[in-house]
Amino acid sequence: MNRISLLILAGAATLVSASAASAADLLINQPAPSYGNDFGGGSTGGWDGAYIGGFVGYGWGTLAAENGNVIDGPELDLGGWTAGATLGANFSVGSGIVLGAAGDVAWSSVGGYDSVKGTDFDMNWNSSLRGRAGYDAGAFMPYLTGGLAIAGATASSGGTDDTQVHFGWTAGAGVEVAATEQISIDLQYRYSDYGQATYDVGGGTSDLDLSTNAVTAGVNFKF
Repeated sequence: MNRISLLILAGAATLVSASAASAADLLINQPAPSYGNDFGGGSTGGWDGAYIGGFVGYGWGTLAAENGNVIDGPELDLGGWTAGATLGANFSVGSGIVLGAAGDVAWSSVGGYDSVKGTDFDMNWNSSLRGRAGYDAGAFMPYLTGGLAIAGATASSGGTDDTQVHFGWTAGAGVEVAATEQISIDLQYRYSDYGQATYDVGGGTSDLDLSTNAVTAGVNFKF
């Protein structure tokens, strides 16, 4: 992870903490909802169970050329929008700790164009399978997450194109805020290193290394 990514991660963690603090201030000034053993009122266990959700966000990153001649310079800047769906489950283990697992799949428009080499790169989709560890603070839950990351991408150059799948890892942080007994808002930042894949474009092969940052906002429905 380069220095810029580390600064972005620190900034995202600060924003997550600020979001959680703001949510707490709002909740203190409102009557505690009568959810029994579910969300609200500072009770524990309200985050237990399975959920499904959707999210939108923005991603940016870099494509690094380990060899080949498809981009001008060592890296190509990438950027674009993403939208997808999440399926997961949480369970409490005591002392306010909530563990869980989540998987997601997303459409992506993250990409970039090298005008010098005439190379176009597009990440078409991405997916992850992650563990989560959070803290039950009643109506909101800050958490850390990390695990396996996969992405499918297409490179085009010199009238040829090639599609490959990248395999790597992802890690980040987020906060979920309860909107109702069954619905929560999920704000998240993740860094993903999708690793290297070999593309046969532009009259030769190139090993391209893909990494991205993403900030997303989503809605989860507990069932």
